[in-house]
Amino acid sequence: MRAIWKGAVSFGLVSIAVKLYSATEEKDIRFHQVHRTDGGRIKYQRTCSVDGEVVSYDDIAKGYDIGGGEMVILTDEDFADLPLTTSRAIDVLQFVPAEDIDPILFAKAYYLEPEGQAAKPYVLLRDALRDADRVAIVKIAIRQREQLATLRVHDDVLVLNTMLWPDEVRTPEFGFLDDDVEARPAELAMASSLIDSMAGSFKPEEFTDNYRTALQEVIDAKVEGREIVQPEEAEEAPAAAIDLMAALKASVERAKKARGETGEPTPAKKSAPTKKAAPAKKAAPAKKAASATSATKKAAPAKKAAKKSA
Repeated sequence: MRAIWKGAVSFGLVSIAVKLYSATEEKDIRFHQVHRTDGGRIKYQRTCSVDGEVVSYDDIAKGYDIGGGEMVILTDEDFADLPLTTSRAIDVLQFVPAEDIDPILFAKAYYLEPEGQAAKPYVLLRDALRDADRVAIVKIAIRQREQLATLRVHDDVLVLNTMLWPDEVRTPEFGFLDDDVEARPAELAMASSLIDSMAGSFKPEEFTDNYRTALQEVIDAKVEGREIVQPEEAEEAPAAAIDLMAALKASVERAKKARGETGEPTPAKKSAPTKKAAPAKKAAPAKKAASATSATKKAAPAKKAAKKSA
């Protein structure tokens, strides 16, 4: 990896020299624009819209459109005069719980490596952040742009996540938010059941980019001159459900089937019922009846003896 930034983390009166590396990389398959007939690369020239002449890099400046066809031109000297104190420093502003930060603010991740003799203060800040279970809110300037960021621990390395400024997050303005739409309790309960049936632990390595894999297979087949085998057709997306409850029930059954569950009661539940013991209680009157008949039989000889005595 190549460092894209060098500076220091300013932690109170402690300064930690660090290098910044991109923590992520895109794996998208990139293409070039080419001429269909001969495969030649398509090139674009930078031309001026006023005189139509080709402009070299040295003659290109940054312009800000103020409207009405007018443009303010800024040079490198104008940017150099700006007071950018974080151009070579990562200023720690405060320490906050990680759950206080909305993930929508996160932009890009970078690894921090200690430089020179900064390993000990680096480890000190890392362990202190881990013990406090907090993240540091910092400011850093990357490519002449000051950004808000967080500093946290990941795999024993300090990771810097740049963030958007609050005014860069759009406010959702959708018509349905003003409508009185509510879910019925039965639908909500079934949706909760669907969530429970699909619950699990997130393991990133279990997920793959199937489209990229299939596209790479097509490219390899083109290179090798072999026949391209079409991938298996994916399941068709279900049509819009008219009955929401029916769709939820079908989704729960589908999720249980995918996890090898039948949805039938467990054996423990089958042996639990106590209603079958009820007939034993009903048998009690039969005993009383039996004792009653035996009593009448015993009483019969007594009546005969009475007649004899008479």
